[in-house]
Amino acid sequence: MQSHARGHLVYAASGVLAVHTERGTSIVPANRVAWTPAGFTHYHRAHGDTDMRIVFLAPSIARLIPEHPAVFLASGLAREVLLALTGPRNHDPAAPDYSRSARSRLLRVLVDELREAHEQPLHLPEPRDDRLQAIARMLHERPADNATLAELGKTIGASTRTLSRLFRNELGMTFYEWRTQLRIYHALVLLADGHDTTQTAYACGWANPSSFIAAFTNIVGTTPGRYRTSRRTTARASQLPTVLKSPD
Repeated sequence: MQSHARGHLVYAASGVLAVHTERGTSIVPANRVAWTPAGFTHYHRAHGDTDMRIVFLAPSIARLIPEHPAVFLASGLAREVLLALTGPRNHDPAAPDYSRSARSRLLRVLVDELREAHEQPLHLPEPRDDRLQAIARMLHERPADNATLAELGKTIGASTRTLSRLFRNELGMTFYEWRTQLRIYHALVLLADGHDTTQTAYACGWANPSSFIAAFTNIVGTTPGRYRTSRRTTARASQLPTVLKSPD
């Protein structure tokens, strides 16, 4: 666990990242950008062959993007700026470094691109209530569990009405919406580890691959098959090493 005086962007050039904060987990598949504001305690976890890039933002420019953790789709321009800001020019003594003014201009372009992008529904909020936490632990351990909310409530000693109210008031979504988000997170991890669409669908609790494909496409914006193909393509196109820029 760590926190920084500056907010930072984490980019998955390939692979899948998870950014964990006290607010929940941001799921960051390839070509997404996760934003963690200054002061948020967090940790990162990589799944599969992941190329992670980090860019810190000064408060003067960070104020232009949300004050809460968020995930954005990286446009083609945003992707190239992120790769440029974390490429060889930043660590290879033989390569000419960007001037301060050039780097500032690139950062402004990057932030402008993110401001134009819609937040992705890839943030899984973390429950605070003990009863919701118990349900979350069970479903993280067994994402394929198709128990109803009533059945889960019997296990932990809470009524369906109480749990439904807690999900809406605390997490801003229904139980079924939250469980779908959780399953998509696990699906992204399995796809990153090389599992195919059918294996992933059943492992994450879908009755058949077609219903999984529909849910995955609705949240991630592309089919699991195309997503796996884009991961391989992006990984081949991005061969630069990871660079962690100091926030201080």
